[in-house]
Amino acid sequence: MAYLSFISDAELKAEVKHLIDTARNAQVQAQNKFGKNIIDPFSAMFEISGFGMNHDEWVVTETTRQSQKTLQNHIGAFHQKVLGKVINWQDMDTGSVIDLVNEHEKIIAEVKNKYNTISGGQLSKLYYTLEDQVMPKVSKYKGYTAYYAAIIPRKAIRSNQPFMPSDKDKGAKCAENSLIREIDGASFYELVTGDAGALEDLYDILPTVIEDVIGGNYQLQDKVLLKEYFSKAFG
Repeated sequence: MAYLSFISDAELKAEVKHLIDTARNAQVQAQNKFGKNIIDPFSAMFEISGFGMNHDEWVVTETTRQSQKTLQNHIGAFHQKVLGKVINWQDMDTGSVIDLVNEHEKIIAEVKNKYNTISGGQLSKLYYTLEDQVMPKVSKYKGYTAYYAAIIPRKAIRSNQPFMPSDKDKGAKCAENSLIREIDGASFYELVTGDAGALEDLYDILPTVIEDVIGGNYQLQDKVLLKEYFSKAFG
């Protein structure tokens, strides 16, 4: 039986393996490079004393923090890759102006892992980037609907609404445009796949896929607790 209906097992395993490899490599790199970059000695001192650590424990925490930052930068790309495998959707790869395109439904999207991936001041720039794609007559995507999709939303509610970030230069919000929208991760997965439970299905199957990818006797621990994090993020 297939893991999921909207992506092949081979494709999903490949993307999961890439993330696991990224996490492991990030940890190794952080350990190898530790101390080569300037460390904030004040933070180190107050973290050790304030958190009740010894130096060795702090080093583990610091290298983990650096590894997490690298991994989190790749998780948004993971969602982009997975959704780009769905029929009629095309992953435009990193570095493109937009992340995903569906020419059949006339949709383009910019995908971020979390609502705060882009700072507030940069959101208006994203708005104008999307506007430049869907409004000019000469644009390839003229008349398409453009989505800013933050997989992890600010609040655990589903939303699909006009994207109207504040423009600090103008001292006002960007103009409402029915073709420029923001959407949470669960709603965006539903938009792409046609399945309201697609994101949760992905999350629920990931422990099995991870165990299959790692192989051996590996078992992901604390699955019940991990599912609680999903419930709190998406309601």
